[in-house]
Amino acid sequence: MRAVIQRVSRASVTIEGVVRSAIGNGLLVLVGIEDADSPEDIEWLCGKIVNLRIFNDENGVMNVSVKETGGDILLVSQFTLHASTKKGNRPSYIRASKPDIAVPLYEQTIRTLTTHLGKPIATGEFGADMKVELLNDGPVTILFDTRNKE
Repeated sequence: MRAVIQRVSRASVTIEGVVRSAIGNGLLVLVGIEDADSPEDIEWLCGKIVNLRIFNDENGVMNVSVKETGGDILLVSQFTLHASTKKGNRPSYIRASKPDIAVPLYEQTIRTLTTHLGKPIATGEFGADMKVELLNDGPVTILFDTRNKE
């Protein structure tokens, strides 16, 4: 799994002109799923996201997690995170899972993030043409890849 985590003051997802989900302070998480992903990858990634200390403490130091702040999470599926640009200028998405594999893993990610955060998370809609708006706070953007757990 690949994920882009952005600390936001607000974020929303609009589908066909209707706001599907919106959050205030918290994290916008864009997630890409590939066939090799497993429940262990989901557990590791969700634990990292919820406990990632990227919010400021009382001294202005990034030392507090989204869970500790009571912030929200907006999770959006994004197959383009698995784009390969090795050859040519047109990205290949061959590593991105097809819906029959990706949807159950995406739904498991929603359940796992909800459990770790201790409250429901907001989501986009898998496979939909979404308009994502955000106000990146900082900006703070963190990348994760479960194949490369640095």
